[in-house]
Amino acid sequence: MMRVCWLVSKDGRHQPIRLAHSVCVLIGRSPETQITDRKCSRHQVQLKADYNKGYVLVKQLGINPSYVNSEGLGRDQEVKLMPGQILHVVNRHYPYTIQFEGETSEKERLPPKRPHKEISPDSSANTLNKYLKAKDSNPREQHTFNTKPKEKNQGGHTAEDSSNSMTRINSAEACVRNDFQGMWSQGLKVSMQDPKMQVHKDDTVVVIRDKYPKARFHWLVLPWESIANLRAVKRDHLTLLQHMHQVGQKLVRECLDSDTLKFRLGYHAIPSMSHVHLHVISQDFDSPCLKNKKHWNSFNTDYFLESEDVMKMVEQDGKVTVKDGMAELLKLPLVCHVCQQQQSTIPQLKDHLKKHLP
Repeated sequence: MMRVCWLVSKDGRHQPIRLAHSVCVLIGRSPETQITDRKCSRHQVQLKADYNKGYVLVKQLGINPSYVNSEGLGRDQEVKLMPGQILHVVNRHYPYTIQFEGETSEKERLPPKRPHKEISPDSSANTLNKYLKAKDSNPREQHTFNTKPKEKNQGGHTAEDSSNSMTRINSAEACVRNDFQGMWSQGLKVSMQDPKMQVHKDDTVVVIRDKYPKARFHWLVLPWESIANLRAVKRDHLTLLQHMHQVGQKLVRECLDSDTLKFRLGYHAIPSMSHVHLHVISQDFDSPCLKNKKHWNSFNTDYFLESEDVMKMVEQDGKVTVKDGMAELLKLPLVCHVCQQQQSTIPQLKDHLKKHLP
């Protein structure tokens, strides 16, 4: 079991919003909260849940006051929101509470891909196994699995096998890594079944919020039919893709900020998550979850396949063709999608993007 934190609307305006551990979530005027009050900023408050300590840090970002238990915060002031306390998003309106509860982890809910022998306590992968089972772990923030430091020779250089410079892992470590990556890639199949994550659903598709949005508005449109990736799409799926596109367009039309923000609808050429999903994403890219070059280039190079282009390929060829070398696009320099000016780092790019925000 692992803890999970929910932001619950006291007046029942919408479904509870999940607050991930140590991830900044921006709450304000939006279709998700159904708050239309112009006195409420789109980024009125920032919430950051601490699963270990059992509270949520609330920081007011908007101009008009937010309240915790009737006490005004003040702009850029940060206070703790405890279970049982009430957060009024703006001007003593729109009350929320937080709830911590236990939840079965994805690894417990999903069947293993294949049986394998239990790792011995004496195995060198034992530490790794415990690491992967740690509570509240975030697979998107864990990039390296080899915790053993490299030895240095007398000259101070890292010693490596001249015949193979790649880091070696034993079979136990590889088994754990594969299971971990498999669990992560299957995460969408769990989220799409969770009513608390759903924004819209019909007999054909379901819409959920991206857990790690790369912009102010970032939704995923998924078919109920099990389709692993774009390579599995056939001509028979054209009607489904058209419906997914139409649902995405409806989300944009109903977005309160659609008059000032541009949106794109499309697919990643090589998605990290299993199960075909259409991204509906605003082009502000104003999000704390946008952290690295891979995040940026996955939406701002040819790695991002326009929904209309995908539908056209299926209609003409009966399949989706993904060109070779797509992964290399993620390594391209950071280039502003508005003015094409190149930036050296993500912080510099984010600062530059502020010039283009509405």
